[in-house]
Formats: sequence, structure tokens, C-alpha cells
Amino acid sequence: MFIEEKLKMLGIELPSVPKPVGSYVSLLQAGSLLFLSGLLPVIEGTLKYRGRVVSEVSIEEAEDAARIIVINALSIVKAALGDLDRVERCVKLTGYVASDNTFTEQPRVLNAASNLLVDIFGEKGKHTRAAIGVSVLPLNAPLEIEFIFEVG
Repeated sequence: MFIEEKLKMLGIELPSVPKPVGSYVSLLQAGSLLFLSGLLPVIEGTLKYRGRVVSEVSIEEAEDAARIIVINALSIVKAALGDLDRVERCVKLTGYVASDNTFTEQPRVLNAASNLLVDIFGEKGKHTRAAIGVSVLPLNAPLEIEFIFEVG
């Protein structure tokens, strides 16, 4: 329960598990790896932000969206494993940022997710990553992140 205590210290409460918005599963385990489908910044079933970064969603709002997505991802992982202490490492994040044509700070947006994972898991939270700018995302979300975790 070390990670649960860390979440409490950071003032983070895990929400109920978000439901997929299409015909797929949120999580699939293959061996010791957990693959999470792309997640949007949803709170209680409602998309918190809509639109492209930076014309409709500020960088700060996009960073907040990234943190929301990490918290949702952890709720999915906890529901699957029963205990977040079973996470051995965050292996990879792939982030898609709905971006204006001139926006090039996708890595800054994803840093909010990366930094939160390190705050929660320490060294085990360090991961590889891709930050990709796209023209549009499902439901007009500003950000979608998929995760790979290694579990024990």
C-alpha cells in the first residue's frame, strides 16, 4: 500500500474506472506488461476540456488534462491488479496532442503526465515516451495518452 499512501500525500483520490467510449477494452495484460488503451481527460464521464492546444485549450489546461489522464490510468490499473504496488515500472507513454498548426510544445504538455508518474512511483515512474501533434482527437479532446506498465 506504499503507492496508495503516496497518492494520499499528493492529495490524489482515484476516481471510478472510466468506461471505454468505443468497442475496445481499457486494459490488456500480455505476460508482465499491461497495455492501456488511449485515455481522454474525463472526470465522472464528462470530458473536462475540448479543442486544440493553444487556440481553444491553454497549455496549462492541457497539462491539467495530462494529470487527469494519469489518475484515470491508475484507477484502471488498480481495478485490474487490486494493488498499485504491483506496478514494477511505467515502461512507455504515447501522447497525442490535438494541436494548432503552429503549436510545437507537445513535449511540455506530456511532461505533466511524466512528472506526475515520477512523483508517484519514483524511479519506477521514469519511462520512454512519444509526444505527437495531431489535428483532431475523439470527442474533440485536446489530449489522449496510452500507457504500458510492467507488473510483478
